[in-house]
Amino acid sequence: MKKLSKVFQSYVLNSFDWFWLLMVLIIFIKSYLVIVFIDSLSFLSTTSIPYYLLFITVLLSFAFLFKNKSRVWFLLSIDFLISFLMLADLWYFRGGYATFLNLHMMKATANLENLGECVRSFIHPQDILLVADLPLLLLFTNLKRFSGAFQRRRSILKFALVFLLSVIAICYVPFRYHVLGIESPRMKIFRICWAPKQTIANLSPLGFHFYDAFNYWKECQPMPLSPEEVAAIKQWFADKRENRPDNEYKGLFAGKNLLLIQVESLEAVVVGNKIDGQEIMPTLNKLKANSFYFPNIYEQVFNGTSSDSDFMVNTSVYPVRKGSTFFRFPKNTYNSLPKLLEKRGYQTLSYHGISGGFWNWMEAHYGIGFQKCFDKSAFNVDEIIGLGISDGSYLRQVSSMLTEAKEPFYAFTVTMSNHGPFNLPQQYRQLELDPEMDKSKLGGYFQTLHYTDQQIGLFLEALDQQGFLDNTVVVIYGDHGGMNKFYKDEVQPLPPPNDWWQPQEYNRIPLLIYHKGLEGKEIPTIGGQIDIMPTLAYLMGVDEEEIAFTAMGRNLLNTGKNHVVLAYGDVVGSFNSEEEKEKAVQGLLEIGDKIIRSNYFEKYFTDY
Repeated sequence: MKKLSKVFQSYVLNSFDWFWLLMVLIIFIKSYLVIVFIDSLSFLSTTSIPYYLLFITVLLSFAFLFKNKSRVWFLLSIDFLISFLMLADLWYFRGGYATFLNLHMMKATANLENLGECVRSFIHPQDILLVADLPLLLLFTNLKRFSGAFQRRRSILKFALVFLLSVIAICYVPFRYHVLGIESPRMKIFRICWAPKQTIANLSPLGFHFYDAFNYWKECQPMPLSPEEVAAIKQWFADKRENRPDNEYKGLFAGKNLLLIQVESLEAVVVGNKIDGQEIMPTLNKLKANSFYFPNIYEQVFNGTSSDSDFMVNTSVYPVRKGSTFFRFPKNTYNSLPKLLEKRGYQTLSYHGISGGFWNWMEAHYGIGFQKCFDKSAFNVDEIIGLGISDGSYLRQVSSMLTEAKEPFYAFTVTMSNHGPFNLPQQYRQLELDPEMDKSKLGGYFQTLHYTDQQIGLFLEALDQQGFLDNTVVVIYGDHGGMNKFYKDEVQPLPPPNDWWQPQEYNRIPLLIYHKGLEGKEIPTIGGQIDIMPTLAYLMGVDEEEIAFTAMGRNLLNTGKNHVVLAYGDVVGSFNSEEEKEKAVQGLLEIGDKIIRSNYFEKYFTDY
């Protein structure tokens, strides 16, 4: 028995580093925990498990290039880095992105400004499990009685064997499929799905980042289009056209000022609803009487969140599928709403109460075609709520700044106070809510929306007193969902059980096109943010021919279609045929990406 024990110790423990194997197991468990945290019903398939382990062993194979305690410190350092990467992934996932961090977004460090409180709101108690091993391992490895257990020689052979065998095993299935053309049910592991949760579960959290690094390298290469690809893009636009005769909405507001108010985290569900008998959005409810009101508009933002809304509303082009369009391609050319109106003698202005580097919005807005952009430096920063200047101070100052604008003008404005975690100062909380509701994030959401709504009302009153409102069209819409997008798990247990604030379609946002004296009308057509620009262009007198081959959306005031494609390729509404549905999804998943990454409108398009 003693001889057997010596053999086991000599050949097994010395041949295979037990601490190395322990680290493989710990990181595997953490990988599975991440999947459980993002989807409590998730189970690893037997097909996925080997790849979870292989991606870990590829990374940890480098430990064999170190000896003794240096190997231990290398492994602990990797464990530390992976643990905090997993935490960052989880917080990013919970922040409404529904996917993990990618290298494009890791470059967007300017977005961290004033986001500390928001990030903290996405931290859950169970997250401690991802770092709980670190202090225990540090304590264990520093105990003198176990110091001899960490004596290991450097082994280039072990490194080469583990690294090469792991890489070969990972590449085996893709090689058979892509090179040899052999179909395999395991190939689905390497397919990026529309549903990010499934992609992450397939590849493992660590594998996701390996694959992202490969894609990042590919996506950073120039993207020239072949003549066939250019022809396919033109054909996509041709197939999308409806060729309907003009109706009474064409040019209805031609020559009038245009003012857009993009409201942070505004869901359609709050418009027209009450809490404890109190209107949440009394101003918007009142404006509906003189507005074209679209209750079935859906957010389509992707990695760029609010900046994607800016982008789509002004260009009617889908954002890129990886990273932020504003960060990656701020100087691209588009046939945008600012440019279309500039041709008609408009001064185009963009106002934002935060620094110009946030989402790189200022450089990107100039790229889109705005003549003048004003960031936080142009304002008196006298009151901060959330990420930037309070909506009250911001809108009050914008109303004064507009007195210097040349008419007709197009002004783009963005509110900020209703950003999560919806912590409105007590002096502005005017809704009388149940104490339990008021201290919850949902109560905070209602309070901040009510505050922003009030400030919009005061803003419009100021514009009316300045003589602008008679000659100004005001467009109000949400940039994306709010409470049910970012904190839906905290909505369910709150009393009383009102169904209206727990919508299944949290990504439905309101769109109001208001003009003083206009006879209000509710338009139930289903659409998305991609459709706002062609709809406004039509009202402002832009001929359909000017945007037929540049706007990916459709005019909601003159359409026979009733559908929208959401950010991950899901669809809402009806299609005339399966081919029409496939074409619509192709626009989001493929055509939009090619248009942006190739700078299509500058390099390949000459028809406008």
